[in-house]
Amino acid sequence: QVQLAESGGGLVQAGGSLRLSCAASGGRTFSSRAMGWFRQAPGKERDFVSSISRSGGTTYYADSVKGRFTISRDNAKNTVYLQMNSLKSEDTSTYYCAARGAYTTPSTNPSEYNYWGQGAQVTVSS
Repeated sequence: QVQLAESGGGLVQAGGSLRLSCAASGGRTFSSRAMGWFRQAPGKERDFVSSISRSGGTTYYADSVKGRFTISRDNAKNTVYLQMNSLKSEDTSTYYCAARGAYTTPSTNPSEYNYWGQGAQVTVSS
């Protein structure tokens, strides 16, 4: 069983930056799993934000965050990151880290992720 724990959320002014971290523990080797970030606002569906391949060499982004957010991973630390710059009020949401099964590729579909963190709140004030 894989446990995921997000950190780094908070309140920031529009135009500011935050970095989310997601530490993984348990289960198969972290480096064997594609990872993703999703977000969900109250009353809305869970939306894809970004995903990264096992090696970190391939990344994907939602159009709404492309050019502002950067996903990365440190397999030695079992951690995936989401650097968020030029934040906008519409980025306000709960952000979730997710892990796919072993030896899988990145996906934009939340139903293809097996494990989820508890979420980190990001609030951007305008």
